[in-house]
Amino acid sequence: MIQSIIDYLETINPILAAGYATIFTWGVTALGAALVFFFKKENKYVMDGMLGFTGGVMFAASIWSLIIPAISMSGGEGFVKVMPTIAGIFMGAGFLYLLDKLLPHFHANFKQTEGIKTHWQRTTLLILAITLHNIPEGLAVGVLFGGVAAGIPEASIAGAVTLAIGIGLQNFPEGIAVSMPLRRMGVGRFKSFFYGQLSAIVEPIFGVLGAFAVLFFTPILPYALAFAAGAMLYVVVEEVIPEAQQNENTDVSTIGFLVGFVIMMAMDVVLG
Repeated sequence: MIQSIIDYLETINPILAAGYATIFTWGVTALGAALVFFFKKENKYVMDGMLGFTGGVMFAASIWSLIIPAISMSGGEGFVKVMPTIAGIFMGAGFLYLLDKLLPHFHANFKQTEGIKTHWQRTTLLILAITLHNIPEGLAVGVLFGGVAAGIPEASIAGAVTLAIGIGLQNFPEGIAVSMPLRRMGVGRFKSFFYGQLSAIVEPIFGVLGAFAVLFFTPILPYALAFAAGAMLYVVVEEVIPEAQQNENTDVSTIGFLVGFVIMMAMDVVLG
């Protein structure tokens, strides 16, 4: 089935393919958010494991799907060859750092806020926290499809699809992480679902924007891939891992991280 999807996407415009792929990742977020119709609260034991899984997938995707290809397509030898990747990683992390400091949102424990002081509702701050996670994910998928559109040999539809599948897998608990807390705050089931899926709307937007940017400015592709990797690594270390480790289920979240890492690594090697 996956091969059939890859074969189909190879026949259409890569920009359109980027839109389809990121709509898929958005849809998986909606599936996770839809659990609010069946449960009022999440199982902390399961949730910590799933959050660990999310961190593992994002970490592996940053390395195999983004950093290694960025290095491969950079010119030069030795230190010169890794300079675009180094620069991109720090730019991506810096971008998320600035958003983290400027955009009001809940921190990992959903009790203290970050960003500029605001009187926004708790529900808005919660949605923004997860939305921050989704920006680099959509961008990562988009720039890979953009590389295909630009004819970069190191970029492939199979690699982009693999990344989209991995991000889709880890988006499922992110949808839960918005809808369930909103439900506990007293928000209705439908509204909780709506806001849960809405947190991933940035993925198709940034996916298409990333693809367009690379298509029209081909030389930036190594920087763009590393930028997405740096942003994802920032999210993993600053938000996902602390949230997964804040309860007593640290062993479960650690195992979840390893499982997510191995699955994403294997998918990228086998399918990408």
